[in-house]
Amino acid sequence: MTQELTPDIAAEGRERTASDGAAAPSSGALAVVLVGTFITVLDFFIANVAVPAIKSDLHATAAQAQLIIVGYGVAFTSGLITGGRLGDLYGRRRLFALGMVLFMITSAACSFAPTVTFLGVARILQGGSAALMVPQVLGIISTVYTGAARDRAFTVYGLVIGLAGVFGQFIGGALISVDVAGLSWRTIFLINVPLCLVSLAITRRTIPESRGQGGTRLDLLGALLITVSLGLIVFALLEGQERHWPAWVWESLAVAAVLLAVTVWHLRRRSAAGRGPLIEPGMFRSRLFSVGLLATVAYFLAMGSFFFTLALYLQLGRGMSPLESGSMFLALGVGYFGASIVSARFAASVNARRVAAGPLILAIGYTAIAFTVKDLKLDGSALWLLPMLLVAGLGMGLTTGPLTNLVLGGAVPEHAAAASGLLNTAQEGGAAVGVAIAGAVFFPALARAGGKADAYPHAFTVTLIPLVCLGLLASLLVLSSPGRAARS
Repeated sequence: MTQELTPDIAAEGRERTASDGAAAPSSGALAVVLVGTFITVLDFFIANVAVPAIKSDLHATAAQAQLIIVGYGVAFTSGLITGGRLGDLYGRRRLFALGMVLFMITSAACSFAPTVTFLGVARILQGGSAALMVPQVLGIISTVYTGAARDRAFTVYGLVIGLAGVFGQFIGGALISVDVAGLSWRTIFLINVPLCLVSLAITRRTIPESRGQGGTRLDLLGALLITVSLGLIVFALLEGQERHWPAWVWESLAVAAVLLAVTVWHLRRRSAAGRGPLIEPGMFRSRLFSVGLLATVAYFLAMGSFFFTLALYLQLGRGMSPLESGSMFLALGVGYFGASIVSARFAASVNARRVAAGPLILAIGYTAIAFTVKDLKLDGSALWLLPMLLVAGLGMGLTTGPLTNLVLGGAVPEHAAAASGLLNTAQEGGAAVGVAIAGAVFFPALARAGGKADAYPHAFTVTLIPLVCLGLLASLLVLSSPGRAARS
């Protein structure tokens, strides 16, 4: 779909919104949905810092600790597309509020977990709650904002995602170090409760209701197929590198591939019959949307895995505490924030060339970090990394929001929540799978180099090679898309 058509179709979405009797959209709507975005992305990263404290407090094994991270990621990623479709059918505001209520309850359950098994189950349910809430965010933005306001909203959305990811470890380290009321790691989950309560109190007043088109019932078989397929892929990749790639991992991936083929057949068949498939195949006729999704996967593979490997290098290789390690991420945050401000100035005229510059700068930053780490002795100052981290942060800030804006510019607003579910899956799935890919490179390289502290710089440097390639791939994919003309 060309960008010239987007404002008119979006306006139609606004008319449908008004017909539901909701209040006119305001900046309050953006603030509320971005709180939901922030806390769900934050919880994706923040738990990494808390794992040592959780293992000690709840006497968890390594496998149980892994479930705390993997359980949330698998449930979150595999449920996003179904969550988006539910928003199209039953109302995006309704599903957003329901997801936030459940996220608040499960966060409280995590914070008061008496055993590690209870915590693992609560984290899975928390991820499922996030999958109901998050797809509605882009759907709401796509339908209640138009023109320059819509572009600015997407830029701020990208800023929030990046800040949650970049500052996740710093916030987690700070909360654990302060140890409020002796709660230690429990505060990283408990902090979600007041944020959810405040947001829920003003949700109905600030967010107008909106729905999509294409059927009146949920495609249950499609939802089951896509959820199981994505769940198998993410779980197998995350657990595979942890368990040294046993046979069941490859069997799971093979089963997932077959299920995905069956899913495509099912969706096409249901669409041809006019029965409202979970994902409308016609959405992929837009080359901008399709290529943009691939670029999003490549970019988030490179970004999410970098957070993981940088934390390993700083904490295990250089012996930094979680708070000290998190403080190094502030340089990424400064670059990200500054680049996002620049991106906001050009939001209304976002195009492929401008967006492609972001992952290219990211790749340059990673390359500079690799050369610095290679020459930096472990007893030398880690501050030498700050300028390179700043460059990488600039690349992230120039990519996340503008790429989101570019991709959703190719999606029909009638399927806004479903499209945002696909985009969110590309983002969160890319970040989760990126950790698995990075681990599959990092740990073998670490073992080959001896496995001691002085082996971490080598392992980190080797891991950055595929991340640089992924950044370059994302840039090339964006350049190959149809792009987008400036709005008059």
